[in-house]
Amino acid sequence: MTVGWPDTVRARVTILATLAVLGVLVVAGVLVVAQQRRVLTKALDEGLEHRAAELAALGPAVPATISGLGEDDSMAQVVVDGRVVAASANVAGLDPVVTAPSEAQRTVTVDRLPYEDSRFRVVSLVVDGEAARVVHVAGTLDDIDDSVGTLTRSLLVSVPLVVVVVALLVWWLVGRTLQPVEAIRAEVAAIGGADRSRRVPVPPGDDEVARLARTMNDMLERVDDAARRQQQFLADASHELRSPLTRMRSELEVDLAHPDTADLAATHRSVLEETVGLQQLTEDLLLVARRDAGASAPARRDLVDVDDVVRRVAQQIPARAGVRIDLGAVSSAQVRGDAGQLARAIGNLMENAMRHAHAAVVVQLDIHDGTAVLAVEDDGPGVPEADRERIFERFVRVDEARTAGGGVGLGLAIARDIVERHGGSVVLVPTPAGSTPGPDGTRFVLTLPLAR
Repeated sequence: MTVGWPDTVRARVTILATLAVLGVLVVAGVLVVAQQRRVLTKALDEGLEHRAAELAALGPAVPATISGLGEDDSMAQVVVDGRVVAASANVAGLDPVVTAPSEAQRTVTVDRLPYEDSRFRVVSLVVDGEAARVVHVAGTLDDIDDSVGTLTRSLLVSVPLVVVVVALLVWWLVGRTLQPVEAIRAEVAAIGGADRSRRVPVPPGDDEVARLARTMNDMLERVDDAARRQQQFLADASHELRSPLTRMRSELEVDLAHPDTADLAATHRSVLEETVGLQQLTEDLLLVARRDAGASAPARRDLVDVDDVVRRVAQQIPARAGVRIDLGAVSSAQVRGDAGQLARAIGNLMENAMRHAHAAVVVQLDIHDGTAVLAVEDDGPGVPEADRERIFERFVRVDEARTAGGGVGLGLAIARDIVERHGGSVVLVPTPAGSTPGPDGTRFVLTLPLAR
């Protein structure tokens, strides 16, 4: 079994943080030890240089036996013409401990002196004006080595201990920090298709984890809403498809059960009408499904004469007895888009008006503030103010008076979708006083940006 890089964020963060702290402490420890040795060595050198200067100042008056240097920690020699003329007691009778320097002063470290195995720091000073007189003063490095060794051993113990404490602390802190993330993961994993109302817990505060939880809940809300809309869409589509199929089946079963009284021509006409309605409904459902699948932009951006589209659509709408379409206020306007889709949207508005009008449908097209404004009015039953926005939802019927005569509640939703994908809007506004013969009526206003 091979050991690789750990899989958990907690372990990775702990390892990286521990290695970083270890590296910093090791570098800092090395620098501290080096600095301590440098400071102590400098202090020793300054003391030796001061003592050598004192002996040099005595000149020929220096005593043969130099005292005041301690027992074995220090030594001193005065050498004239290569001969020792004065020395401390611990090097009495010995030859010069080091060779005379070529420069005025030299400081060296020697591993040992003839009388001692310890390491020494030796300062050699040539007396000014007397090139043959040299003063050697030495001090042991044992105290410095002991001090540095003690510091090094302390660091060798404390650094691993600190690293272990930091690793445990980081492990605990990262685990505590990631607890909300794990709770979010567990809750998301537990959310199933049957219960989409559950949401992830949001920790207090406004840190990254809290914002992640709120974003996750917003996403779950959108998923839940999309699922509800899909279920509602399927239920409504099934209902709308079932009704005409049921009517067609009933008529055919009645004709088969009573062939002697069956009116086949009437049945054929009725089934044909139901088939046309089913075809229209299927096309509407396909268009809505494509919109839900992400087809959010019109396929074409051609120049479209809106007035030509209005007149062509008006000729294609089935006529109703006693209802006329007034196109006298239609002026010219050009927009960019898909002529077929725009005809579908305008046709849905005009068919809705024709279906509910009592006597007249008035269509107006004008230009205002860089937009083409198309108004479609009818003198049929009005729409309550509370339902003027809801009427554009799918499969919505606001009341019996307004929905009598057909329609499955997709035409206005499709019209708004097409117009919005062309950068425009469709709204239902109050009917201006006197614009229709009756007291009610509806007025749909479609706006599109003019072609540039």
